Amino acid sequence: MRISVVVKRLNCKKTEIISETSKQTELNVKGEARDGKANLEIVKFFARKYKKPVRIVRGLRSKRKVVEIG
Repeated sequence: MRISVVVKRLNCKKTEIISETSKQTELNVKGEARDGKANLEIVKFFARKYKKPVRIVRGLRSKRKVVEIG
């Protein structure tokens, strides 16, 4: 399963979904956009949520990402 993710804010108190539609999911992310910390936080967040392996397949340096789950 692939989902489209849009990062709205970085350096938040916690990583959380702020909006979810059938086309995309908007997130606030705890990590900062340095050294891949935000990407790692996104991967860990979805791995905990779905209890499956997760990887970012597109958008490593963008606020718009495609995340593959499972």
